[in-house]
Amino acid sequence: LNVISVTVISTLMFNLKPSKPKKLQYLLEPPVQVEVAGRRGDNVTLPCILRIKPNHYKIKWTKLDPEHLGQQNIIMISNANAFKPYGPVGRRASLLRAHTMDASLLLSHLELGDDGRYQCELINGIEDENIVITLRIEGVVFPYQSQHGRYKFNFHEAELACAEQDGMLASYSQLYRAWTEGLDWCNAGWIHDGTVHYPIVHPRPVCGGNLPAGIRSYGPKNKNHDRFDAFCFTSQIPGSVFYITGSFSYDQAVYACKRQGSALALVGQLYAAWRFQKYDQCNGGWLKDGSVRFPIVSPRKRCGGVPEAGVRTFGFPSKTTHLYGAYCYR
Repeated sequence: LNVISVTVISTLMFNLKPSKPKKLQYLLEPPVQVEVAGRRGDNVTLPCILRIKPNHYKIKWTKLDPEHLGQQNIIMISNANAFKPYGPVGRRASLLRAHTMDASLLLSHLELGDDGRYQCELINGIEDENIVITLRIEGVVFPYQSQHGRYKFNFHEAELACAEQDGMLASYSQLYRAWTEGLDWCNAGWIHDGTVHYPIVHPRPVCGGNLPAGIRSYGPKNKNHDRFDAFCFTSQIPGSVFYITGSFSYDQAVYACKRQGSALALVGQLYAAWRFQKYDQCNGGWLKDGSVRFPIVSPRKRCGGVPEAGVRTFGFPSKTTHLYGAYCYR
């Protein structure tokens, strides 16, 4: 039966020949999959090279955002002599122009929201054509829960919570990549497109029963009324996180950081330090949101006892508790 099934499928695939993509006449054919990666604050180049230069043409760079179609997605329109930027991304964009056939886009000071697909389109009024480049912001996804407990955020509150912790709601592709890197979390959370998911690496009865490992999905939910946790995304930080030893209450921790010319770190800043600066500290410390956490790069028995690297949490203890040090950022 299996052999017959494979044969039928193969025959169908042979008969249903996919239509060949249109051969580019003016733009240089990119590699099969074009992805440019960068971290927050970096400068990157999105390649677009002309093979033949028409007599009259324009180059239009657009960010392809399925949630916000329209003119606000245009980044830049240029001709052979000048270019005009559009929108907030356009203010950080310019043409590389390394040579006369170069229409590549230079993006400066990358932000978290720059992640996505970009289109370089040649317009000459007769044979318009385009190529698409993916820009991936390198970062880390972290689950975030309200200090009032599990499943307290509607979508808009989840957006705000991530922003307050130096992040933004993760995209599905960012959550998927985090899952492939080992993110295992049994609480469902909002992501950027308004859908709700949770990633499971180690299936167990309390997390969806006997379903296989993967991204469990609740699909789109009511952004105003339904309540879940949040999956936030952040990237590298310009400053650094450091730990002050002590048995502080929350207010004492605030003061301890202030004396060092810094402030209590945000959750996203601690995750970024853990991911990009390999920050490892086996002591619980206060963060600005009132939670207590500690980052572990090299797992060991006396530091939480969990075999995987990660940022451990003690939740949101009473702010008058005198047990923890302080994680500061400057």
